[in-house]
Amino acid sequence: MLEKLPFTTLSVLDTLAAGGTVRMTELTRTEQVSQPGITQLVSRLERDGLVERRPDPDDGRAVLVHITEAGRGIVRSRREDRMRHLAPLVGQLTGEQRRALAQALPVLARLAELGRGVGGRGVGGRGVGGR
Repeated sequence: MLEKLPFTTLSVLDTLAAGGTVRMTELTRTEQVSQPGITQLVSRLERDGLVERRPDPDDGRAVLVHITEAGRGIVRSRREDRMRHLAPLVGQLTGEQRRALAQALPVLARLAELGRGVGGRGVGGRGVGGR
């Protein structure tokens, strides 16, 4: 099933797996998809049993999206697939190159957080470099 899922679908699942329950409007922002587009995507994911929609207890007008265990399974499979592909490549690096990669990981993780809007201004904002 993993090979058949489009990038945006996988991105939504990754966002939900990392951030927990998210409002539909927040998914629209983080995924850079129109409201009708994210609604259609979430409907497909819900139909496939990968996410659930729930009313927001704090705001009756808002809808929360939650990843299901099946959705988490897709995210885990994707991560395992990436590791299977990357491990032999990393093994071909020199020790110095592996150390440099390890030192860069915190910065790369922070960039991913900023892209998801965690602790910064997010996509399209001025959170990186302060410009």
